[in-house]
Amino acid sequence: TQSTWGNKRSIQLGRHLRQLESYICTCDVMNGSMISRLGTTVHDEILRFAARPATSVTLKQLLEFGQNVKNDSLIQSAQFLHNELPVRLARRVVELDELPYGLSGMPQVQRVKDWYLNSFTELREMIRPTSHADEEIFTEVMKGIRSRHSNVVPTLASGVNELKRLKGFDFDQLASLNEFLDRFYMSRIGIRMLIGHHVALHEPRPGFIGLIDTKCSAVGVAEDAVNAARNLCLRSYADAPDVGFYGCKDMLIEYHPGHLFHMVFELVKNSMRAVMETHGKSDRLPEVKVIVAEGVEDTCIKISDEGGGIPRSGQPRIWTYLYTTAQAANVDTESDSPYHTDFNAPLAGFGYGLPLSRLYARYFGGDLHVISMEGYGTDAYLYLSRLQDHEEPLP
Repeated sequence: TQSTWGNKRSIQLGRHLRQLESYICTCDVMNGSMISRLGTTVHDEILRFAARPATSVTLKQLLEFGQNVKNDSLIQSAQFLHNELPVRLARRVVELDELPYGLSGMPQVQRVKDWYLNSFTELREMIRPTSHADEEIFTEVMKGIRSRHSNVVPTLASGVNELKRLKGFDFDQLASLNEFLDRFYMSRIGIRMLIGHHVALHEPRPGFIGLIDTKCSAVGVAEDAVNAARNLCLRSYADAPDVGFYGCKDMLIEYHPGHLFHMVFELVKNSMRAVMETHGKSDRLPEVKVIVAEGVEDTCIKISDEGGGIPRSGQPRIWTYLYTTAQAANVDTESDSPYHTDFNAPLAGFGYGLPLSRLYARYFGGDLHVISMEGYGTDAYLYLSRLQDHEEPLP
């Protein structure tokens, strides 16, 4: 349970910090990273910042702050990130060093930890931005950190997948790892949102405030996601079911279109695969339906298929990372494939689609529910909160 995990973390913290110090020395020798500039004080800095509370923001705050962007506003944004990001990075460094089942020792996890350590050190060595020139330099550093962390998801997933292959996990063990991965990836979503939003304020686009589209067409983004999923389905099966759109087709919302694309893409991709594997030899493929409804509290997107459904005993597992009924997908983290970005994924076989999509939905106060009828099909309900005062659900 989460409380047990917390007690274990407190007991093991001293040991993990000693391991962290040893690891930092290794990274310094092998990678020539900037960590050496802080020397033996790095672990003290990590511990000090990890003990600080993170500061949540809301969608409303992001929108209000970005409506009238001036140089002073950008400096204030940079100052907030200068204070906030080291706290979020330090918390993840400590957690990466205390994972169960030997996961902390996996080379892929060590690589991710090195990225977080480098970013933490880089931020701590920067002066607090107080001028326009300082803010411009800070923004370039933000771009570098965003680029450095671009492969965190597939790299960490590869380490977990390799450990699973070597040791084998039962469902209960996967569930305990799931708690860590939920925390880690939710934190990552928040970090990338804050960095991306600040950078985007420097690159204004019509109708956007930072990363937020103030007149985002839910159906328009969904159509783009459907086309991407259809292309992957055609590549894998040489055919794909039709997708029909119903409900409020002209509705506009204030939302991050990249997050929405990712969620709809994953859900439609799953539905297409289920239809193909259930009806692939039939003359007629049943349509996948996308229904959009506008409520007072939520915008709801329902994705419905007739792909045979999920057995009731297997439904709790769909939210567990690395659980999948599809053929395993190989992940090459050194490739330039677009499917290694935050908003794309292999067609099936890696098991991250649903858990990550639910995190994206919950980040802005929404949610994702899946209801399935074995022998018939599955309905996925994606809720996007219309209330903008939900704070980030930070771990």
